Amino acid sequence: MTQSLDAALRAFQPALPLGVAFSGGADSTALLITCAERWPGQVVALHVNHGLQAAAADFETRCAALCAQLDVPLRVLKVDAGHASGQSPEDAARIARYKAFGALARVEYAQEAIKSIALAQHADDQVETLLLALSRGAGLRGLSAMPAQWQRDGLDFYRPLLQVSAADIRAWLAERGASFVEDPTNTDQRFTRNRIRAQLLPALEAAFPQFRDTLARSAAHAAQAQGLLDEMAAADLLTICRANDGLPMVKALQVLNVARQANALRHWLANAYSVIPSTAQLAELQQQILACTTRGHRIHIKVAQGFVERRGPVLVWYPASTSR
Repeated sequence: MTQSLDAALRAFQPALPLGVAFSGGADSTALLITCAERWPGQVVALHVNHGLQAAAADFETRCAALCAQLDVPLRVLKVDAGHASGQSPEDAARIARYKAFGALARVEYAQEAIKSIALAQHADDQVETLLLALSRGAGLRGLSAMPAQWQRDGLDFYRPLLQVSAADIRAWLAERGASFVEDPTNTDQRFTRNRIRAQLLPALEAAFPQFRDTLARSAAHAAQAQGLLDEMAAADLLTICRANDGLPMVKALQVLNVARQANALRHWLANAYSVIPSTAQLAELQQQILACTTRGHRIHIKVAQGFVERRGPVLVWYPASTSR
């Protein structure tokens, strides 16, 4: 069930000190204000300047003004969020952002490093993420949408507002008389997510008023199923990977059925290299594995920003920028 902002924050119990990802927009402004009031002296605002639009400097200035008003320390990091060939701008910005959060969190605050980071994505963001995944033909991992809690680089990340609607957040800000910045790119309907927000969400609201709750349940079911697949893949990789280097052996992969083999390969690439193969790339790789019946059979297939290659009895992945 969707919650009020205050109820969601009462249920939020992070380890302190807490970093709050703060863009200056409505959602992160509400999150920062509530966290600063609940844990005075234990909250740090983390602002990542992607430098992708002319208004970036103004966003940073307005973030600094609110942090001064709240008596909350502000840490800012400028990043290069340019995307490589074959990589989406959104993915490049996300990767740069998480690296920045890790760097900002390692700076000690009050003699203690930040332990947790809160992000301000809300219930509407969760629905948009699920619908975007559906529009791209995503599998269970994509249909799981965004987790409420996870660990990365030794930090605990949280999304405490995932059950709070965007409208409720803005109503809360209006009641408080709190100002925030509007990102002009959020209304640019050249982007699929923005078209979903502007066109599909109002239609869903009219036809299925409880759509936020029902779609969130579907995402939770997908996440649970994906967890089982991850457990199976981890168990399979213990069997099919060479013990000394964790590389999958071609002959061992050939023993698995097609679905289980695909699951194991996805898990290996994601966990060892942070690489997600496309459906076509994975199918081609599996065809080559099936056809690999002689010692001299060559496998060399583009996967994401690199290549999967057969080297002797095993498969390896390496980035395109690395010489073979």
